[in-house]
Amino acid sequence: MMQVPHIGRLRAGARGSITDVAGVSVGHCTLDQGAIQTGVTVLRTHPGDPYRAKTPAGVCVINGFGKSIGLVQVEELGVLETPIALTNTFGVGTVANAQIRAAIRANPRIGREEPSVNPLVLECNDSYLNDLQALAVDEAHYGSALDACSATFERGAVGAGRGMSCFELKGGIGTASRVARVEASDYTTGALVLANFGRLPQLTIDGVALGRELHGDAKAQPEQGSIIMLVATDAPLDARQLRRLAQRAAAGLARTGSVYGHGSGDIALAFSTAYTVPHDAAYVNVPPLLADAALDPLFQAAADSIEQAILDALFSAQTVTGRDGHRRVSLNEALQARS
Repeated sequence: MMQVPHIGRLRAGARGSITDVAGVSVGHCTLDQGAIQTGVTVLRTHPGDPYRAKTPAGVCVINGFGKSIGLVQVEELGVLETPIALTNTFGVGTVANAQIRAAIRANPRIGREEPSVNPLVLECNDSYLNDLQALAVDEAHYGSALDACSATFERGAVGAGRGMSCFELKGGIGTASRVARVEASDYTTGALVLANFGRLPQLTIDGVALGRELHGDAKAQPEQGSIIMLVATDAPLDARQLRRLAQRAAAGLARTGSVYGHGSGDIALAFSTAYTVPHDAAYVNVPPLLADAALDPLFQAAADSIEQAILDALFSAQTVTGRDGHRRVSLNEALQARS
């Protein structure tokens, strides 16, 4: 059986997870009921109220074939006001409503004496395995995923990743982390991906074109997937620098064989836990920010973490059969069949 390679020379954090960045937590709600193979995954950037203590963030849209909610305001203002939610394409509106209701419960003045809240929901299309038309995701599933948020969480075919495909194999949720030294200080950068992209002949693992061997004589399928890439860091960066960090996710994605196909929504979002932006303050106390010229180690950490997280999704997932008997074989099963 092929071992999961360690990407790059930087060391991983203690868990090899995005939650190696202190304060970050992740939770899932998985729906596994015959033709319903889907779910919700939620990431909290810190344990406090995200509306009152906003998280600095930057967005990079690599290929914009997607139906997300909230990205325009994040790009404009550079902060997050809710947890980050991942789900299927037709679940976006429902999950956004759930986020709004949760924010109003915590802050009853929202939309009245105070400004509205910007929900943030990112999606991939899981319709090969999941009956997307069933609209199975409801608001309670967001609440369950939010309540499940923890520093330890499952990966693979869970939560929003339950029905996702990757390189025509089973995809889903993957995570990784790297520690980089910048100006005599160690900073942790972590990644979490919702991997639902790629064609099998393209699959490349640590530089090895494995997909060509697994593909055989099968007919190549068009690119119809997506990937959501979340990058967390404890380095002090502003929103502009975080957008630059998010851009480096594309390097890690490309190494796995993706060409950002026409039908693929490839979106990266990076955030920093080094400080928060108070909702009520007239001034924001920002720690000394790293200089742009010092960011290369973080760029390396982001690219390596994304590549590792995609491999983590592939190696963690199990084979799933869903709608109309459609089946996605796990990478592990495909490798066993080859041997």
